[in-house]
Amino acid sequence: MTASEPDIRHQIVALLPRLRRFALALAGTRDVADDVMQTACEKALGHLGQFTPGTRLDSWMFQIVRTTYIDHLRRNQRRRNTELTPELAESLPSDARTHEQISARADLALVRAEIARLPEEQREVLALVTIEGLSYQDAADVLGIPIGTIMSRLSRARKKLARAIDEPRTGSGPLQGAQR
Repeated sequence: MTASEPDIRHQIVALLPRLRRFALALAGTRDVADDVMQTACEKALGHLGQFTPGTRLDSWMFQIVRTTYIDHLRRNQRRRNTELTPELAESLPSDARTHEQISARADLALVRAEIARLPEEQREVLALVTIEGLSYQDAADVLGIPIGTIMSRLSRARKKLARAIDEPRTGSGPLQGAQR
């Protein structure tokens, strides 16, 4: 039994939170992720006839989001960073509760920055497997690469993130102040 076009549209709507997380992981900023999502959804809805019934709709949609992001990168080489930076966090008030929030935001900004520094192929795999919870095989299908490549890229990405997070920090930024 094949799904009708309205059924597929409803399934796409149900996938939107996962697709947006993936777009955000690729893009690094909400603005770019939203632009990528809008364009990807327009593409998908305009080409529903290209979806093969009986295959995984989420894989098809992840591929569309990924290619849309790649197209965006090719058109726009510069990305704007609107997240809380360590410098901005350091300049904000420091009562106990605010300090905890600022520290948490700075830590999150650090992790996001480190993810953004990963090579694109590692960032894609990390987002699909770690954030979206796809199996290695499903991620391999989405990206059109062997499962061993998925495992290798994921391992390298995780090691780079762990090193970046665990390396001793120097200076007097907000993360160091929080540890005193």
